[in-house]
Amino acid sequence: MARYLDPKHDIPFKRVFGEHPELLRSFLNALMPFPEGQHIKTLEYLSPEQMREMPLGKNSIVDVKCVDSAGRHFIVEMQMCWSRMFQNRMLFNASKAYVRQLSKSQNYRLLQPVYTLAIVDDIYTSGKDNFLHHYRTVNRENTDEVIEGLEFVVVELPKFRAETVTDRRMLVLWLRFLKEVGSEETLSPELLEEEYIREAISICEEGAFTDKERKAYEDMWDSIWIERGLLEEAKENAEALEKTTRILKAKDKAIEEKNKAIEEKDKTLEEKNKAIEEKDKTLEEKDKTLEEKDKTLEEKDKALEEKDKALEEKDKALVQALAELAALKKQDSENRES
Repeated sequence: MARYLDPKHDIPFKRVFGEHPELLRSFLNALMPFPEGQHIKTLEYLSPEQMREMPLGKNSIVDVKCVDSAGRHFIVEMQMCWSRMFQNRMLFNASKAYVRQLSKSQNYRLLQPVYTLAIVDDIYTSGKDNFLHHYRTVNRENTDEVIEGLEFVVVELPKFRAETVTDRRMLVLWLRFLKEVGSEETLSPELLEEEYIREAISICEEGAFTDKERKAYEDMWDSIWIERGLLEEAKENAEALEKTTRILKAKDKAIEEKNKAIEEKDKTLEEKNKAIEEKDKTLEEKDKTLEEKDKTLEEKDKALEEKDKALEEKDKALVQALAELAALKKQDSENRES
């Protein structure tokens, strides 16, 4: 039974898609969302396929660059581990390929679109089942308005399920080729029935590679697993840090709300104290008014006492006068009788 190298690995990937333009053409036509009548007829490689290095791990990305008979430029990338750095690099490379089409003296009208196809053996969108993502520059309010120039198609390979795609046979076969060859002991007859897929599988036979290439293949898988471990650890650390940050923010918010509540209470107490002070002031004024009234009443009572005393004196004088008058009348009467 033949054994195969995993085509996601740099060496077989370059062998299949970097040295056989008809296979690359079939691959691109299957995965790119071309409108009817705009599929690639012929293509040629722009430069030898090359590997780029990333700070986290080496040989995790492989590029194949080509141009078709219509002048459109294509960049095909195989990425084993997703990172934000890869996303930035993908955008940078596409922009660089777009800019480098012209010299200083050439007209902008000569610019041709650049398409990037990125196969990622990793998941970068959570909570979504779709594995194929098409990015382009559109008007957010009217998505029919498009700025042509750069387009990106990203495939999350772990999410791909053949049974979920019913209308794109070659897309299913090529993605099954990437997922199953080198990992499944027995290959499906469906893969072997298609001429291009069968040819790509035969290219990946272990015996077609030198000892040096097989050694590099094994070493790179070791590097990939190390890189994935580091990225996973970094992701876990980032998630832990994010969780801690959320907790601290929640605590800060709770403290802020408590302080705000305390401030509100202090403000309420201050207003109550102010109201009490106002009431005390009002009561003090009322007490003062009552004291003045009491003083006035006391003065009136004193005046009444003096009046009563004067009347008593008058009554006493009157009684004495009446007694004297009675005595005079009595004496006068006695005088007349005698």
